[in-house]
Amino acid sequence: MTTTTGNTAIIRTAFRGLDDEAVDLLKQVAVRRTFDQGAVLCKEGEPGDSFYVITGGRVVITRDVEGNDEDFVVGFLGPGGFFGEMSLVTGEMRSATVTAIMDTDVLEITKEYFDEVFNSSPAMARNILETLSRIIRETDQRAIDELQAQNEELAQAYAELEAAQADRIARAALEAQLDVAARAQRSLLPRDLPVVPGFEFGARFEPARQIGGDFYGVGEMKDGRVSVFVADVSDKGAHAALFMAVARTLFLTEQHHYIEPLEVVQAVHRGLIEASNYDMFVTAVYGLLDIEQRTFRYVRAGHDEPILIRADGEAEFLGGTGRFLGLWAEPAPVFDEETITFNPGDTLILYSDGVTDMRDPENQPYGRDRVMEVARSLRMYDADRIAKSIYNVVQQHRAGVEAFDDFTLLVIRAKNA
Repeated sequence: MTTTTGNTAIIRTAFRGLDDEAVDLLKQVAVRRTFDQGAVLCKEGEPGDSFYVITGGRVVITRDVEGNDEDFVVGFLGPGGFFGEMSLVTGEMRSATVTAIMDTDVLEITKEYFDEVFNSSPAMARNILETLSRIIRETDQRAIDELQAQNEELAQAYAELEAAQADRIARAALEAQLDVAARAQRSLLPRDLPVVPGFEFGARFEPARQIGGDFYGVGEMKDGRVSVFVADVSDKGAHAALFMAVARTLFLTEQHHYIEPLEVVQAVHRGLIEASNYDMFVTAVYGLLDIEQRTFRYVRAGHDEPILIRADGEAEFLGGTGRFLGLWAEPAPVFDEETITFNPGDTLILYSDGVTDMRDPENQPYGRDRVMEVARSLRMYDADRIAKSIYNVVQQHRAGVEAFDDFTLLVIRAKNA
């Protein structure tokens, strides 16, 4: 049986850098399990909700590669090794199969118990997310280092075979990373938009092949206001998806701690600075919709200018200045908080640059002016139809060309009296 002291050491090995409070909390939800030789700990393509740290024994990690009758061996793990870290964030499908090649003891932390940590301590959640981000990066680097070492050993005797194998490995690794990022991104987006008096919402989202890290949210607050945000992470891939999860958690947490949009955005910026130590940042529009006053108070942090379409057809790009979030602590960014008032039939369009930068076969972007004109022509329709129609015309412009950034569009419309 593993002792309490042993559990502490194991958790510290897997989550290097966590403070004592976070380690103690994770220790309380960790469970000791034993798997017999040949047992499958997790299977590729099946739902995953647990993070494992190996305390004894050994496992093999394999992936199903299309066109190959046998599973591809990714690697082996022994005591101190760990796997399943992305499951704690998203509960996603497993990206590989892990099998015990001898009797193996593990320490298991399930997503259910991990979520309890998130709900009980948002500050600690940020701490653990930062650590998970580092684990992902270190795991990727170890995999790359191991592949490079293997390639060097095989180079002299199997030059042609090495080239073909390296190409297959690279493609499999890229596909795995993109699949992880796409699943993480989709799992964090709203499934349903709220229904509130006097307003309606519409949205369209489509991830690019190389995930760009867009996210958005619409949610009712306890005081009756509705929080609205659209944001874009600067990088692509699995790291961007994890950074997106951190940023989304910060928005959803800090909006309950502060009343004003300006205060929320400033708090999110501080949280991202604490959680990140590499060159990634977030652009965003965050605001609060007052249903009774029919006002929208917002902050624009380096993001594309929202489009306001009045019921009479008058249109404008909304201002508001502010730097992107999470890259530089000093000098502290300065943000403008702006307010607009909705009249019946007015429409507000929030979007990411994946909408306006969508390219046609001649490499010409769709452009924000055309988005405004299409929205103006659709102003008499409901929010969902406006979002759907803008999406369709931009896809027609794209004409099958691969999209290199996410398409994110959110429509807010004041109902006619």
